[in-house]
Amino acid sequence: MDNFIISIGCFLVFVLVFKSFLFLYQVLRTRKQQKALLKADMPYIDKMDGRQFEIYIQVLFRHLGYHPEVTKQSGDFGADLVMERDEKIVVQAKRYGYKNRVSLSAVQEVYGAKAYYRANQAWVVTNSYFTKQAKELAAACGVKLVDREDLQELIRAINPTFEAKEIYENVTPEARKCPKCGKQLVVRQGRGDRFFGCSSFPSCRHTEKINK
Repeated sequence: MDNFIISIGCFLVFVLVFKSFLFLYQVLRTRKQQKALLKADMPYIDKMDGRQFEIYIQVLFRHLGYHPEVTKQSGDFGADLVMERDEKIVVQAKRYGYKNRVSLSAVQEVYGAKAYYRANQAWVVTNSYFTKQAKELAAACGVKLVDREDLQELIRAINPTFEAKEIYENVTPEARKCPKCGKQLVVRQGRGDRFFGCSSFPSCRHTEKINK
């Protein structure tokens, strides 16, 4: 009986020690991921609008040895960038809030762009993640998906001299109209981040984030 109690006690101690080590590992892993995010410029990428993100992806892939060109803002036939190295690749860039997943429509659009531009490959690059349906369709169509973690790896791999901060602060976001009065929105600088404000201020005080 005594041996049984001792065995149970040893087992409980082992469980407690194991859980403590597991908790410590998770904490250290989280801190490591946070540091990696900072090094990979992700906080500034998350603040960008779609057009700024396209420019960032263009600069990134140029550093990776590609020859990327951003397509026109309207009538792009599903491709935000067309780039070449050994092959022609069409890319759709999706800047989302990282909690919002990219749906299968992005895969459908870039797959169509592959045919239109007579490209060899089609990619979707995002600062977020993909839905299950998007992954399934991409696998069936041969579309390459580059999610948030893949993007971080690309950025860290080249140790870029450019920074997302420079693009966020110097590249003008895509033009927008005020949803309240219809006037043009202009970029303004707050105490922290930049934001859109109505050009008819102070008669209209509408504001919105750049990464809407």
